[in-house]
Amino acid sequence: MKESVQNASTVARRFLLKKQPENPFFADSKLHLHVTGASKNDGPSGGCTMITSLLSLAMKKPVKKDLAMTGQVTQTGRILPIGGVKGKTLAARRNKIKTIIFPALNRRDFEALPQDLKEGLHVHFVDEYEQIFELAFNYDDH
Repeated sequence: MKESVQNASTVARRFLLKKQPENPFFADSKLHLHVTGASKNDGPSGGCTMITSLLSLAMKKPVKKDLAMTGQVTQTGRILPIGGVKGKTLAARRNKIKTIIFPALNRRDFEALPQDLKEGLHVHFVDEYEQIFELAFNYDDH
């Protein structure tokens, strides 16, 4: 978990510098990210969510509503596959979330799920964090 948090912080800082070079948030802030109930082995699949949360805070812009995401992110922003696609899809449905972002390398896992589990969901498969950023933050807030 600690490594995932450190990686998320590094990637978020780099990404913000690229998108908003004038934004002083990370230079002016000291952050401590605590994930309640996390174990030593948890973390990698939450990388994209941690990065998105940090960027939301830094940009003072909320993430699109009803959006769930999962994916391990490399230092260069590549999205790596995760485990538990079925469980994560069930959790999204239970929480009435209609849009899910999965790593592109998990497309087969999602497609193998029963049709009734996939029905009514808008699923995006991504290779790079840039794609997650666009889905999470480029929305009409009216």
